[in-house]
Amino acid sequence: MSAARLTIDLAALAANHATLKAAAPGAVVAPVVKADGYGLGAGLIAGRLWDEGARDLFVARLSEGQALRAALGGGRPARIFILDGLAGADAGALADADLTPVLNTPEDIARWRPQRRPCGLHIDTGMNRLGLDVDDARAAADLDVALVMSHLACAAESSSPRNARQLALFRQARARFPDAPASLAASAGVYLGAGYHFDMVRPGISLYGGGPQEVADDRFAAVATLEAPILQARELQAGDAVGYGDGFVADRAMRVGLLAAGYADGLLRRSMGRATAWIGDAPAPILTVSMDLLAVDLSQAPRAKAGDLVQLLGPRARLDDLAAATGTVAHECLVRLSARAERVGRG
Repeated sequence: MSAARLTIDLAALAANHATLKAAAPGAVVAPVVKADGYGLGAGLIAGRLWDEGARDLFVARLSEGQALRAALGGGRPARIFILDGLAGADAGALADADLTPVLNTPEDIARWRPQRRPCGLHIDTGMNRLGLDVDDARAAADLDVALVMSHLACAAESSSPRNARQLALFRQARARFPDAPASLAASAGVYLGAGYHFDMVRPGISLYGGGPQEVADDRFAAVATLEAPILQARELQAGDAVGYGDGFVADRAMRVGLLAAGYADGLLRRSMGRATAWIGDAPAPILTVSMDLLAVDLSQAPRAKAGDLVQLLGPRARLDDLAAATGTVAHECLVRLSARAERVGRG
């Protein structure tokens, strides 16, 4: 290898799907594959999840739905929900691609009515993003409502009183559409208990290896592994600096490795001085990050040499640990992975 490589482990994806399915018995598990399958390739991800029994999928935008429909082809006729509904989208284009919009406004309802096709309804229960007020949703009583859904704001915080308040409001809203399946829980909501499961759960980040409570969770396997080779190992003396603007200054004699990866491959620049890479079982703290190169501390891997692989994300460099170190969430760490790294699928 002379550059970064991103390995996508489809067996790990399947295992995570099974874990979520076991946690929500009786509910349909409908994977969220928006943002190009959280940056890993929606067609690849959805294809394997279809093999695992997934027949309902969620994306955000019309363009994502069209691309996913084309990737799945006629032999895998999944029901694809569009979370943004008709926002900026042509109703006829959704119908032509056999996509199911999740209606969010009274205008969405009026524009979709002439299509006479199934739709979802998003009821706002307090998150104050997209969604219909309960009273506005009554205008959809004559539509073919395939799903009534809402979204939890604080599900990753199991003790938040917001969860119970949203649950109560959703039950009231759902009662107005008693014949339609209902969905409230995403990854974190699955673990709030059976009362949150309803007919369908919509996991996203935990399918890809992120913990539902935004901390590393051994129940979920890493799906994405980003590795890069050491291009050069250097010996530094105390006071020697590495990178632009003296990004790192050695406080002792030490050995560092220069890797063929950087923020052009999706590694957040905020990683430097905060996150840890791994060489086998040895931690290698990240010292500097530039566009094409990054430096790691080889103090705990004294035998590391040019050509050795360093794991920047994966089973050892865990997704939630990277997110915590860089002050963000696992979702952002995944969707920022770029197309430059060579991609390899396995499993």
